[in-house]
Amino acid sequence: MSENKSCCCSAAPKLVFACSGGADVGALADRAARKLTADGAAKMFCLAGIGGRVSGIMKTTEAAAKVVAIDGCSLNCARNTLEQAGFTDFMHVQLADLGFAKGESPVTEDRVLSVAMAVAPHFANPCE
Repeated sequence: MSENKSCCCSAAPKLVFACSGGADVGALADRAARKLTADGAAKMFCLAGIGGRVSGIMKTTEAAAKVVAIDGCSLNCARNTLEQAGFTDFMHVQLADLGFAKGESPVTEDRVLSVAMAVAPHFANPCE
């Protein structure tokens, strides 16, 4: 994966991996990734497949134009899963940096939109 202009002008996928943990912020990260997918900004991909080293998921991720990990809490499970699988060239968004606190951030449509809007610029296409 490369951060140069040609990478983002290709047909290579833009992938988002989200924490989908049991806490409210995990659910918020998950819903924001699903919104980004529904909006066409990126494609939500399977973080468990990375952890399980599923060959097809690993190959697709290796070929991605951009990868963003969204973590709900400071445990950073999405980031750590990608790193332990050997991925280093990705953006990381931590919901605490956006003002969300574990146990204090019930999922609402406004919060999902807020997170999705904060993450979407990471997928901006310089060719447009």
